[in-house]
Amino acid sequence: MRGLIPGLASPYPLGDTLPSLYRDDYFAQHLCGGLDEVLAPVIATLDSLPAYLDPATAPEDMLGWLAGWMGIVLDGHQSAERQREFVQVGVELLQWRGTARGVRAAVDALFDVTPEIVESGGASTSTEPGSPLPGSDQPDLLVRLGVPDPEGFDVRRLEALVEMVKPAHLPHRVEVYQAG
Repeated sequence: MRGLIPGLASPYPLGDTLPSLYRDDYFAQHLCGGLDEVLAPVIATLDSLPAYLDPATAPEDMLGWLAGWMGIVLDGHQSAERQREFVQVGVELLQWRGTARGVRAAVDALFDVTPEIVESGGASTSTEPGSPLPGSDQPDLLVRLGVPDPEGFDVRRLEALVEMVKPAHLPHRVEVYQAG
């Protein structure tokens, strides 16, 4: 991911590690100098690895890679700062992935609008045998999102996000309406 950086000096020059016999050898020192130029960016990257793994300090081209670790796909429609926030929020979203709370949080994080989630499932307790089961026997998930301009809203982005964070077996629908 990182390339050569002209003029970057190696913190550990290979020529200094050679036996004394080769320290004055012109060819050996220049060969090691060429290798130092290639290895310097690798050493610099490894020395600053924690900065590459932190969304707040990672280079912009690393944000998609970090997001991929969590199963998040950045679509490039956001600024770099917004992508950093989304990767940071993604860490919290992982524990709620596949739940209504997780779908709500993911949509809110990407679009800055809290959606209405309607699901067919339910849970209840009863001390009476034969009590009716809550919810519906047909699985379904509806995500409704109120936006200022439904005509200009990219429904495909919402559809892709819901597909990514909902349970895999659950069919879903999305609706976008005029917020009022």
